[in-house]
Amino acid sequence: MRVLPWLTPDGRIVLAARAVRAFGYGFLAVILGRYLEELGFQPVEIGVIISASLIGAAGLTLLLSSVADRWGRRRLLKANAVVMAAAGLAFAFGSDFWLLLVAALTGTISVATNERGGFLTIEQAVLPQTAPPERRTMVFSLYNVASAIGGALGALLAGLPALLPGIPVVETLRVLFLIYAALALVVLGMFFVLSPATELEPGAVRLGGWGVQRSARMVVKISAIFSIDAFGGGLVIPGFLAYWLHTVQGISLEHLGALFFGGGLLEACSFLLAVPLAARIGLVNTMVFTHIPSNCLLFLLALSPSPLIAGALFLARQSLSQMDVPTRQSYLMAVVDPEERAGAAGITNVVRIVAQSFSPAIAGFLMQSVALGAPLLLAGPIKIAYDLALWRSFRDLRPPEEIAVRPAH
Repeated sequence: MRVLPWLTPDGRIVLAARAVRAFGYGFLAVILGRYLEELGFQPVEIGVIISASLIGAAGLTLLLSSVADRWGRRRLLKANAVVMAAAGLAFAFGSDFWLLLVAALTGTISVATNERGGFLTIEQAVLPQTAPPERRTMVFSLYNVASAIGGALGALLAGLPALLPGIPVVETLRVLFLIYAALALVVLGMFFVLSPATELEPGAVRLGGWGVQRSARMVVKISAIFSIDAFGGGLVIPGFLAYWLHTVQGISLEHLGALFFGGGLLEACSFLLAVPLAARIGLVNTMVFTHIPSNCLLFLLALSPSPLIAGALFLARQSLSQMDVPTRQSYLMAVVDPEERAGAAGITNVVRIVAQSFSPAIAGFLMQSVALGAPLLLAGPIKIAYDLALWRSFRDLRPPEEIAVRPAH
């Protein structure tokens, strides 16, 4: 019997491509800070390069979301995979700050398994067309499960330098960037198999401009609230969190890889748990009521007195911190019209990326000038403010399936 019979072949390809990319992002999130440190860069320079990757992702997202349904979703997905491969090669063979800065500005060097950028925006618009409406939250959950598991397995590869003690660390890390480029080519091959059914649905209006019309006001409002979360999250982006755990807590690369592997598995479980929880208490409530405890754990993580406690708090946070991701994606796709999905995904993703793009440079400055744990202490309260704003503003705007089973009183 075929697993997930309700999911189309295109949906399976999108999930597989996400898993392959996440495998690369998994080891990149662990090694990027260490790699740049090995090349001789200071924390502020590392922060600038990470910020550049986010700024580039914002620009790419803005471009792709505005033209995806005119130029073709499949065509743009393939082009993005080619750029990803080129950026990986630049990091593998380059060591000049400006070269790496330009490569980061392509927006395809991700510093988190929960990726940002062009792939996410287009695939987010495609996924609702690959499953029945009642399975929408589940397919977004599986999309993020694929990312979590792929990223967890990729994180294990970050321990490669420990297995090759006779080779300089920086050279071993260069090999990982070559693997990253190869993974991009695998993704490119997958996108050649996608069918025309992934394009804009027949009969849907091709909207110009920003790609939203009826829902424009709501999209602007929710994007502004998402930006608060994104800014706070950028202070503790996985690439920086791995750097902090290594520098402050003294956790080695191989142990970091195992830690992030465990965190990825917990994320995968949380994505699946988000589906029945959302069916019971609603998408918005699931987003908020799982996110607040995770941000309290983040604050405690900054005060950890030992690597063991830091690792335990990190894993506890990972079990809760990402449950809002599939619910957020599903919610947005439910409350906008089908022809607005690419535009709405693009706008919210761009705003999130832009808000987050300043954070790593600020985090690097805080680590270098104030205290190494300052970004963690600041991020928690900022993200809790987002949770409260989201609940207050959108608790009464329900997706169609929630209106059907829980009419407003």
